[in-house]
Amino acid sequence: MKMQDSLCVCHIIAGARAGGAETFCLDMVKSLHESGVRQVVVARPYPHLVEALEARGIKFYPLGFKRWRKFLDTRRIKKIIAREQPDLVHAWMSRASSFIPSGLGVPVLGWFGGYYKLKNYANCDFYMGVTRDVVRHIGEASGAPDRTYLGHTFGSLEKAPAVKRKEFGLPEKKPLVLLLSRMHRKKGVDVLLEAASQLPDMVFLLAGDGPELAKYKAQSARLGLEDRVHFAGWRNDRAALLALADICVLPSRYEPFGTVIAEAWFAGVPLVATRAAGAVQYVSHGKNGLLSDIDDVEALAHHLHLLTAVPKLKKRLVREGKKTYEELFERGVVTAQLIKNYHDMCARYATPKKQ
Repeated sequence: MKMQDSLCVCHIIAGARAGGAETFCLDMVKSLHESGVRQVVVARPYPHLVEALEARGIKFYPLGFKRWRKFLDTRRIKKIIAREQPDLVHAWMSRASSFIPSGLGVPVLGWFGGYYKLKNYANCDFYMGVTRDVVRHIGEASGAPDRTYLGHTFGSLEKAPAVKRKEFGLPEKKPLVLLLSRMHRKKGVDVLLEAASQLPDMVFLLAGDGPELAKYKAQSARLGLEDRVHFAGWRNDRAALLALADICVLPSRYEPFGTVIAEAWFAGVPLVATRAAGAVQYVSHGKNGLLSDIDDVEALAHHLHLLTAVPKLKKRLVREGKKTYEELFERGVVTAQLIKNYHDMCARYATPKKQ
């Protein structure tokens, strides 16, 4: 193994283009690059990812991660590892971990963005969970809590050129509610649209792509919301969109965490979320955010209205959210902890797993 002052990490990223976890993978690769970590990336060749890696001189290997050719893709990963000789392999989430071959001769970290089953992590030596409770889940399921690490996502965002409401056809004077989310049933977008129908004095910007996009556009039209709701599609300028927003909302039915929570705190935008698994671990109702029950349209609408009606509440949520962000989700804090964990894994790699 090479000296750890020249740490080299090979990232295996097999996720979709539009997911929040996949977005964070690339954000972390950028941050590690700025911290001097040498990196190699094996991923699907999405244009925005390839462009970002090329701009930083990070070596990239395209891979399709197709189930039907898993044997060939797994062999290719093994050859890449042998050629690049990284100190550690970081497999981002379940699909990537399932393509990790055995016998690599270097420590392998499997990252959990949720409560995944361990069957796809068979060739991982260490695990990392995105929240405290996910870490608990991994430790109990694996029987190896001593090889399980906590790895928060960070909410720090890169600067992006400013955008204006007129680009989305939204009026200037009404409070703007922003949703940054995949268009998927798990995200509760339909609940938000129902709440929007009760809030005629607000406008809504929904940024994200996904399998239910057409369905939600049809629902918006059916509810007569087309003049107040705009679907922006996939966006890379989250900082610019948050700068435009008066409120950030996350109405998820299922959310192991939701990096948008930390991003809203970073941007100084008051947060309204649901009592999904991730939010309840970090959002204190009435302190750094507002929480409604899952699928509760009335409560969601009430909380959105409350932030326009009670300025003191809005200021408190922003102030306390900033404190939580700085303690747990600031870019430098999260990146430094991950690098520390990488070093610890490399040092402990020779330690036998507990039976």
